[in-house]
Amino acid sequence: MLKDFKEFAMKGNVLDLAVGVIIGGAFGKIVNSLVSDMIMPPIGLLVGKVDFSSLFVDLSGAHPPSLAEAKKAGAATLNYGLFINTVLEFMIVAFAVFLLVHQVNRWRRPAEVPQAASPPATKDCQYCASAIPVIASRCPHCTSQL
Repeated sequence: MLKDFKEFAMKGNVLDLAVGVIIGGAFGKIVNSLVSDMIMPPIGLLVGKVDFSSLFVDLSGAHPPSLAEAKKAGAATLNYGLFINTVLEFMIVAFAVFLLVHQVNRWRRPAEVPQAASPPATKDCQYCASAIPVIASRCPHCTSQL
């Protein structure tokens, strides 16, 4: 059984998947840092330091003044502001990843070589105007000699 597990673990697919997960996790940290440390501060400055994280609905009826105090008191809250922040961060991360993948694909895409126009494969019969192969010596439609 140990031998079978070793064979399974050493297959290229499993190792590739493991490397992909590790690299993906590290890349995720880079993208999250890019969004939270580089992109969100200028956006916050442009839109007037809008922060939705303090928006919540108190379901317990205690009406605490802030979300932190509501959590400290153990009150049931609907944290829609945090959800909005998470959605906005996701959209920014998705756009940043799109830009990165788009640029990598542009680098990898080979330059398109213009195709030379190929000679026509058919010609029109001068007697019946039917399309016939260029190499034909007799029209298959009207049987005229070409």
